[in-house]
Amino acid sequence: MAQAPILVMNAGSSSIKAALFDGALSELLRIEATGVGSAGEIRVGAQKRPMPLPDHATALTALFDALQAQGIALTDLHCVAHRIVHGGTSLTTAQRITPGVRAAIADCVPLAPLHNPHHLAAIDALAALAPDLPQCASFDTAFHATIPDVARRYALPDLPDLPGLRRYGFHGTSYASLVRSLPEQSHTLPQRLLAMHMGNGASLCAILGGQSVATTMGYSPLGGLTMGTRAGEIDAGAVLRLVGARGLEAADHLLHQQSGLLGLSGLSSDMRTLEAANTPQANLAIEHFCYWISRQAGSMISAMGGLDAVAFTGGIGENSGMIRNRILELLRWAGNFPDYIVPAREELQIAREAQTLLET
Repeated sequence: MAQAPILVMNAGSSSIKAALFDGALSELLRIEATGVGSAGEIRVGAQKRPMPLPDHATALTALFDALQAQGIALTDLHCVAHRIVHGGTSLTTAQRITPGVRAAIADCVPLAPLHNPHHLAAIDALAALAPDLPQCASFDTAFHATIPDVARRYALPDLPDLPGLRRYGFHGTSYASLVRSLPEQSHTLPQRLLAMHMGNGASLCAILGGQSVATTMGYSPLGGLTMGTRAGEIDAGAVLRLVGARGLEAADHLLHQQSGLLGLSGLSSDMRTLEAANTPQANLAIEHFCYWISRQAGSMISAMGGLDAVAFTGGIGENSGMIRNRILELLRWAGNFPDYIVPAREELQIAREAQTLLET
């Protein structure tokens, strides 16, 4: 008898995305509720329908209704698998959601206040609607649990009022998927692999022997590279000055929403728009993006003791030949190495991890 479908959910701050996979892990359908909190929209495959989505509860209901309209009831599912941004120090592998695991996800809310509450809302809504339906969780931080302490720890004292201030790393589901799928191209997994996830959020990961040993994002997804609207690497003294001058909330908004490619270009956070603009500001933003990737790549290469291959993934990594070529040009000093384009398959990775959990 064929296995029932697996629904993968990613509940974010302004959208809820879902992908449906059959028992063979072939994708069947995508449904997205976007613009949550404003003029919303439901997308089912290529079809779009405007719909007011004033809050996440409404968006979840609309998503489940859209699934039902496609002939799929929650009771028809094998399980629901969630992408969870932060698993903290304890949730370092995919987990079947139990009351204890749910409590541990809730404990990580202070580490990811913009994300984990929405993940929990989706988990709770499903538990209320289909209490017997298994739910699983994959954590964006889990892939980086192998980073050694010397790379993970900030040079801060051990004080009881500073819990959790350490480098966690993110985009872990993307990197785990890349490690699994790259051998289909390279026929083996390179021992010292520099992986680049480049999209609106961007990070690098040093993957040594299939495991993360360093990454550019740290305590939060704000750190590391120049991103779509995030500042990336910035001196702590500059952050303190921003907070002093503008206040905490305004400084937080500037660093997360008004900086990066958008702040440098004064035009857009979308790399496609910047490439087409060809203005001095847009060109500076593009060069800043590539320069800091290549510069921080040196740190990743050092963490691995060398370089055997580079892999690009994410929206920019997969689709912008100009960006890839510029980064490779800036990395010529590292010698000759193969480079690969690996399509991001995060939802598939999450479905696979859930399927494995329920089979054991």
